[in-house]
Amino acid sequence: MEEKHESSIGGGVVSGVAEYWWWATASTAQLTWAISIYRKGYAGDSRLMPFKAFAVASLFVGATATATFASLRASGIESVQDMKLMGANARTGLGIPPRERDE
Repeated sequence: MEEKHESSIGGGVVSGVAEYWWWATASTAQLTWAISIYRKGYAGDSRLMPFKAFAVASLFVGATATATFASLRASGIESVQDMKLMGANARTGLGIPPRERDE
């Protein structure tokens, strides 16, 4: 397992969050833009309506993806193995017996 480094920001030490703040900012911007376009509704040439619907859907999907990536990276999950370990810990915390492994 590689070591996690900490970066100092404004006198305090923040681990992991400082590196991915811009992912959260991008997610917020995409979501705001998608909601703005969605609320505005359709205006213009009817031949462009499918393009606009695709663009709005893409913004919603992109906002979800960047928000997910930012939260996973900020919480320290960097690989599939980390995700499996987190799932095992959650199962143990809930009192659910561990899964049998096929390795």
